[in-house]
Amino acid sequence: MHVDHCRLGEWLETADGLVITAGAGMGIDSGLPDFRGPGGFWAVYPALGQARIEFTRIANPAAFASDPTLAWGFYGHRLQLYRDTIPHPGFDQLLALGQALPNGVRVFTSNVDGQFQKAGFSSASICEIHGSIHHLQCIDNCKGRIWPATEFQPDVDHSACRLRSNLPRCPDCGALARPNILMFGDWGWEERRTACQLQELQSWLGNVERLLCIEIGAGEEIPTVRNFSERHAWRLIRINPGAPQVPDSQRGIGLAMGALAGLNVLSDAVASRQ
Repeated sequence: MHVDHCRLGEWLETADGLVITAGAGMGIDSGLPDFRGPGGFWAVYPALGQARIEFTRIANPAAFASDPTLAWGFYGHRLQLYRDTIPHPGFDQLLALGQALPNGVRVFTSNVDGQFQKAGFSSASICEIHGSIHHLQCIDNCKGRIWPATEFQPDVDHSACRLRSNLPRCPDCGALARPNILMFGDWGWEERRTACQLQELQSWLGNVERLLCIEIGAGEEIPTVRNFSERHAWRLIRINPGAPQVPDSQRGIGLAMGALAGLNVLSDAVASRQ
């Protein structure tokens, strides 16, 4: 495909702030699984496939109420997976691009994996719009408390997708604890942490005149990230192998490739202007 390196380099050079908007495709080059479609999801969790349990049923607060060891088998495995994963080099490239701009860099992501923090981005610069698996809350949200999942070390039977260790509990009422993640059909999510992150991001956006948005791996099925990118960007670079189209070709460029390949293109565009 033809890539307009000149225009990419000019946008990166003239922007005064960078917002990275990221969906699930951001983590694939780090080795994280792609849950899009039941085939990909059940390949990672064969026990759920045998039971014909789809992602929307297990990523649901009803699963914690009806079968907590199964729900925490799924989320406990994910928690450990994200703890063990090393972010791919594209994260470092993005951090360097953002730090070179007058207003720096912020992140808006639907990912709950904590990979941006792990890659060195300041926690204060990140808005996790669907919450974080690295934080817990009470299933009944008894006092609106959110606490780090640091002390929870899940032992999961991967063949059955069930938690073998003790279920995490709310420190206030003793009820089951769940991830502080916005799930499907979720009316009990405690959104206070995310609301504070979003308020900080909105405040920062108000001081940026030429906002470059680099969007990576954001899907169309739940378009939260794509809508945010299109609403706020002065210039938009959309990296997505399956849905790279942009609403305005004068203000946006689509790169039909994965995260790391697309970020390598941007790094080349910067180098070509130096």
